[in-house]
Amino acid sequence: MSDTALAEKLVEIVGARFVLERESDLLVYNSDGLPGYRRKPRLAVFPGSREETVAVVRALAASGTSFVPRGAGTGLSGGALADDVVLLGLHRLKRVLSIDHENLRAVVEPGVVNLSLNRTVAPLGLLYAPDPSSEAACTIGGNIAENAGGPHCLKYGVTLNHVIAITAILPDGEIVVLGNPEGEIDGYDLRGAFVGSEGCFGVALDVTVRLTRKPAALRTMLADFVSVDDAARVTSAIIASGIVPAALEFMDSPTIKVVESSVYAAGYPADAAAVLLIEVDGTEAGVNADRDAIREICISGGARTVKVAQNDAERTRLWQGRKKAFGAMGRMAPHLVVQDAVIPRTKLAEVLARISRIAAEHRVTVCNVFHAGDGNLHPNIPYNADDPDEAARVHLSMGEIMRACVDAGGSITGEHGVGLDKIGYIELIFSPESLNAMCKLREVFDPDHRSNPGKVVPIHSCQEWRATPAGRSSEEHGELAGAAST
Repeated sequence: MSDTALAEKLVEIVGARFVLERESDLLVYNSDGLPGYRRKPRLAVFPGSREETVAVVRALAASGTSFVPRGAGTGLSGGALADDVVLLGLHRLKRVLSIDHENLRAVVEPGVVNLSLNRTVAPLGLLYAPDPSSEAACTIGGNIAENAGGPHCLKYGVTLNHVIAITAILPDGEIVVLGNPEGEIDGYDLRGAFVGSEGCFGVALDVTVRLTRKPAALRTMLADFVSVDDAARVTSAIIASGIVPAALEFMDSPTIKVVESSVYAAGYPADAAAVLLIEVDGTEAGVNADRDAIREICISGGARTVKVAQNDAERTRLWQGRKKAFGAMGRMAPHLVVQDAVIPRTKLAEVLARISRIAAEHRVTVCNVFHAGDGNLHPNIPYNADDPDEAARVHLSMGEIMRACVDAGGSITGEHGVGLDKIGYIELIFSPESLNAMCKLREVFDPDHRSNPGKVVPIHSCQEWRATPAGRSSEEHGELAGAAST
């Protein structure tokens, strides 16, 4: 089907206002939250209801057209980019369909913004626990695609742990229910397979999520250190003590300095080598006991001070600095590479030291801000993409950092997904047999490979996996070198 005929068909479904064809209109959809990759959609369509979404997917199936589901575009792996295929935007599907206070559940459409859901259920004394740093913009559908985490996933788990059921439309137009809205699951966990599938299995129409009662009390602490090693070792010591904080976040000196020089200044000590932002929640007596124990562990482990937020305003300020750190890094350079990998907690000091050596060797600045409690690293490099030499050094640094994490027994992504960004690294951790198994699972949902083609696994067909060189290709390096401003 020609582009014109396809556009006309889609206009019949959603209206002319919600079908974009002009290059200038599509420009904003050429990248996601990691602007180093750019892909131009064939066209974009934005259904406004479940019925329109079903009709759009079935129209695409009838014409054999490939598509990429996209939420708010806050992803950090190039996973929501449409390369000369249709971009299917879901951000208009933003209704909270029902709230079951008694059974602690809600049913939402995929375009519901994470923070909006929390604001909706807060008056009921409830919360939706997953809280990515992009929670003010990211959508539940996007969280499902990437199995998003966030600072509080240390205690409460990632998106998968809070999704009970998904009604999805498969790329061929079939509507299926994955999981059980009542919470019981028999047979294969297809809900679990869909969560984290990065848009490769189909499109969520509605999602039943698990809600959590707000804790009776919480304490938020900031411990500062003159040694990165001490902060890393204290992280392991806290978990080893048997305490599981609600959150345990790490920021190093470059991150602290840029946050404190921005509008997001949170009162972090500017001369610290590292800080730990620690939160515990539960009963009043329990959080006080945990607070005292953690303070003792921090001081014994080399912390200069341990500050406890005295009210909600202080707590909010401490968290603002952490959650807005990526935005603050825009002050350091016009461009930013954001990375995501996971290592064992006990290897934090070792890997951070290796990252420091890599940064020195290649003359780049690495800003470390990450979920220390579960070993989910986010080493970020601000740089000038218009400087070819600097861009090349950044590229080499990122490749070596990823290998350092894998060498330590880690993985290539904790919450940002593989998308386009990490395809070149995937052979570092998966065998050809494992990749073939992934491909076969994908074919159960999408045998024609039309949903988010070319992402996650480096394949030419799902019958044959062909390895690619580890790390990014020279073409991909060029893309990163042209990253947009943060």
